[in-house]
Amino acid sequence: MRSELDPALTVHRPSIPVQEALKHAAGLREELKGAYRGKRYLLKTYGCQMNEHDSEMIAGLLEEMGYAATTDETAADLILFNTCAVRENAENKVFGEIGRVKPLKQLNPQLLLGVCGCMPQETAVQERVRSTYPWVDVVFGTHNIHRMPELIEQASHSFETVMEVWEQSVETLDELPKARTDQTRAWVNIQYGCNKYCTYCIVPYTRGKERSRTMESIVSEVVDLAARGFKEVTLLGQNVNDYGLDLGTHFSTLLRAVGGVAGIERVRFTTSNPWNFTDDLIEAIAETKTVCHHIHLPVQSGSNAILKRMNRGYTREYYLELVRKIRERIPGVALTTDLIVGFPGETEQDFQETLTLVSDVQFDNAYTFSYSARTGTPAAGFKDAVSEDEKKQRLARLMSVQDGYTLAASQRAVGATARVLVEGVSRTNGHVLATRTDTNKLVLVEGPPQWIGQSIYVRILSANTWTLRGERVDRESVAMTGS
Repeated sequence: MRSELDPALTVHRPSIPVQEALKHAAGLREELKGAYRGKRYLLKTYGCQMNEHDSEMIAGLLEEMGYAATTDETAADLILFNTCAVRENAENKVFGEIGRVKPLKQLNPQLLLGVCGCMPQETAVQERVRSTYPWVDVVFGTHNIHRMPELIEQASHSFETVMEVWEQSVETLDELPKARTDQTRAWVNIQYGCNKYCTYCIVPYTRGKERSRTMESIVSEVVDLAARGFKEVTLLGQNVNDYGLDLGTHFSTLLRAVGGVAGIERVRFTTSNPWNFTDDLIEAIAETKTVCHHIHLPVQSGSNAILKRMNRGYTREYYLELVRKIRERIPGVALTTDLIVGFPGETEQDFQETLTLVSDVQFDNAYTFSYSARTGTPAAGFKDAVSEDEKKQRLARLMSVQDGYTLAASQRAVGATARVLVEGVSRTNGHVLATRTDTNKLVLVEGPPQWIGQSIYVRILSANTWTLRGERVDRESVAMTGS
């Protein structure tokens, strides 16, 4: 029976100094090292790259405890869902999965089921798990991943759901062990949280305020990754171009420092946003040879009225001028974006302004979404909702326009020669390798798995909307005509 943690919801705010809290957690981790040897875990991850990175830390902690990974649900002793709260559909999918695995728990009462990540940061989710999914054994959030070993230990001896969700983080926690599944590319967290409070977005409530890692710790991690043979790093944050504002430094300074680490061939970053995208940041991307010429720059809408309602903090004109400056300084740069249709109050005229912005910019690709109200955000209370039918129609129209520009961008690469990093074997054809250009274009190439992790040169032979096909060529045999 559980004695230390009340079966009711526990929302815990750290009450002891940061270093003491971390020291306490580290001590418990040490006690539990290897304690679960012989047991297996299955970790399912939903959502953004930040969640993927968190899952690497979760897996690292589990393997430190002695767990081994499995993909077989029936063989797992622990099934953990690392969740996303950005859209309602994502949450519903997770709840569906929790319901689906209930029979596994009935067949094996010793199986532990857990829910972590962004969803538990919402009070409504905490209460729903308690009332509707009592077979869930352990719940924790984004701010207390380091507490997971103790929570699992408690859950293994408890008849009630062990639920501990912190309202804020004690510190950036990237010193935790990581189980990286890719030996060529690595996520590197540089910044957590968001201070922007866009009216539609749940992230500031699930991830907390902006917090930057020190530049020294980031560069040290990248140096270690290079020594271990990694070729590409992606710098992660909710707003990477806000990096360092709390430390008296700037993202452009970090980008130059990471770009100078020997052995790292490529540096990517996500997500950057239009605000605080300085001229010096553009210059850093342009002049640092290892920084990839691909910028994801979410615009969300082409209407000033909707941008204001979203609290995005910039105008259509500002965004277009930023795009102009980026393309002028970085020729051939690939620009991608996020777009939302059907935001409350969006008229046909507002939507037309989004379409014209897409035509003006001609993005290489765009992630397009219908607006989904998130409980607890200001926009959820806006009254002038767009009908679901209208959202679907606008989304289809937007995708049709953008897909044309995406296809055109792909077709422009045909005949060019590009340097690509071989990422792995194609998911659909074991004789084909998945490679990627500096500008984030996926190129499929026939070749042996021994090429994985290498940078090679390919000639682009054909293109469809999202995928290129190519063949390997010797660098010396052709004039470089593209990347």
